[in-house]
Amino acid sequence: MPTVFETLTALLERERARYRVVEHPAEGRCDLVAAMRGTAPGQGAKAMLCKSKADDQALVLAILPGDKKLDFRKVAAAAGIRKATLASPDEAQRETGCAIGAIPPFSLSPSIKLIVDPNLVENFEEIAFNAGRLDRSMILDSADYLRIARPLLHSLCA
Repeated sequence: MPTVFETLTALLERERARYRVVEHPAEGRCDLVAAMRGTAPGQGAKAMLCKSKADDQALVLAILPGDKKLDFRKVAAAAGIRKATLASPDEAQRETGCAIGAIPPFSLSPSIKLIVDPNLVENFEEIAFNAGRLDRSMILDSADYLRIARPLLHSLCA
């Protein structure tokens, strides 16, 4: 079975995306990994797996600029659920195949709704993210990201 990194690489190659891979020491904090990548903290696509407080089955992968905080009320509104909360590290690992901090901004599961804050893709020509591993990042053209991932765009930042 391919790793998340291999799955993403195959997807981006198949879709002829403009991207590059950057290897760096393992790091999950947005500000520190941005410095290692040579990108702005706001270019980092922070991926947070959320769920409905009422129904663990309603999963949302919320993507926001790495230098911003998530507003759970906005996540709930965008996802059409009453209240949203963060999934546990174990739930995130089980649902995405990735550790917290390594989750890429793509929903690789039909059960996870992908919602992206537009500030991420409107303010930068490229986004950067850990690609299923804490020691490997991708820097991807923002237009290619939107074309391939096809996320719902909704304000998510506090």
